[in-house]
Amino acid sequence: MPLQLSEAKNQFISNWGAFATHWGINKTMAQVHALLLINTKPLCAEDIMEQLQISRGNVNMNVRELIDWNLVERITIVGERKEYFSAEKDIWKVVTQIIKERKKRELEPMLRLMKQLQEVPNDKTEDYKAFKSTIDGIIKYSEQADKTFEKLIKAEESWFWANFIKMVK
Repeated sequence: MPLQLSEAKNQFISNWGAFATHWGINKTMAQVHALLLINTKPLCAEDIMEQLQISRGNVNMNVRELIDWNLVERITIVGERKEYFSAEKDIWKVVTQIIKERKKRELEPMLRLMKQLQEVPNDKTEDYKAFKSTIDGIIKYSEQADKTFEKLIKAEESWFWANFIKMVK
């Protein structure tokens, strides 16, 4: 027997949060995002608190982080004093925005550090050679990943899928 819509939504929210922990993202942040993603109308903090059974502070902290990631926006509803929130619904835009943020928060700082470490003076030892080889390898891989992410961010969805399908054939 198929799930009812409300059960399916709850399962999506719960599992999206669980999956997110494997990607290094806060479970509650992912659940708030999932809830906003599947709702057709913007939600206020009280709606999010009630549906996810989390505190106001938890809602505020996670919504603020989602806004910082440009995945959620504040919505003003005329005549309402409450703030409402809505998530970007275009999954291509969501994915590319997540890639941009992870690149900015993780890949770029790591690359800067590796390039600093690359400047360690050569003391002509085997330890130096091994260290330098490891750092150079990480930089090479990271720079290639950075270029790939840049192409993906700038790509149109149709271009990406057409080229991805060619690549896997």
